[in-house]
Formats: sequence, structure tokens, C-alpha cells
Amino acid sequence: MFTRYVTASFLLLLAAVSASAATVRGEDLTTYRNARHGYMISYPTELFELDPANESEDGRMLVSRDGRARLLMGAFENDEKMSLDAYRSFLIERNYGGAKIDYAPVRPRWFVVSGERDGTVFYERVTFTCGGRLINSWALLYPAAEKRRFDQLVEQVSRSYTAGAGAKGTCD
Repeated sequence: MFTRYVTASFLLLLAAVSASAATVRGEDLTTYRNARHGYMISYPTELFELDPANESEDGRMLVSRDGRARLLMGAFENDEKMSLDAYRSFLIERNYGGAKIDYAPVRPRWFVVSGERDGTVFYERVTFTCGGRLINSWALLYPAAEKRRFDQLVEQVSRSYTAGAGAKGTCD
């Protein structure tokens, strides 16, 4: 199940990403649209490479060319019928325990969790669509030493992101 994959991936990545220099540029953007769930997100091709090994029909993980940053995106069916608040609590406890969370707005259909742990900055946006039946998310993890540069990328990716509502966009 994708939730287990995402949970394990985030925990491993938070521990593995090292704090060193990276260049964030946004001149050439690629927009990825997930065929199964319909979410879309744009990312700078100069920074991130596609790796088919990190792809499933539910999501993908992009790794920066220098290996120090990760962009994760995905969606999955909310089979456990978790509420937004319950999923938020689960995510914070499971993936960000012990982190210093400095930005965490909550709205009726989405939330963000952002902060730092062990030299890694994380920004994760989660959106519930289709009446809560589908959970969409994307996260960017990057070295704290490069916060100013990557914060610009967070804004850029955030503006490009569209949560999905199924393959046809109608919560089918």
C-alpha cells in the first residue's frame, strides 16, 4: 500500500539527506500529471531527474542531481477513512516526531507541515479530495544549509500543484 511506502520513504529520507550546497533553478519546468489520480505538479528539470525505479502508479520520488534533495508526490485511496485531523496527527507522529515544526496551517480540505529535523528541512502539503476518499500529497526535503534557495522552490512548486480527483477528474 502506498501509505506504507510513503511513511517508510519519508523516515529514511529525513535521516539520509545531508546538509550541503545545492543549486535551485527554475528556468525549465516539467509538469508531471499522474494518470491514475490526476494530480499535477511542476518541478525544475535542471535540479531533479526522473528515475523510473522511484515510480509507481500512485506516486514518484524525484532526487536532485546532486542527491541531496528529494521531491515526493503521490495520492492514494483513503481506505481507512481517516479524517483530515486524524491523518495529520498520524503523519506528524510517524514522520516528523522530534522535529521543530515552524509552519503548519490547517484548512477544511488540506494542511501543511513544515519544519526541520537533523539538518533537513521538510515541507509537506496534504490535500483531501473526493469527499475525503483520496489523499494527495507532495513533500520537498532539502538541506537546512540551503533553506533560502529551496524555500523559493517550495513556493514555485506550491503554485504549480493541483490535487487530483481521479483519472477523469470527476472523483470516479
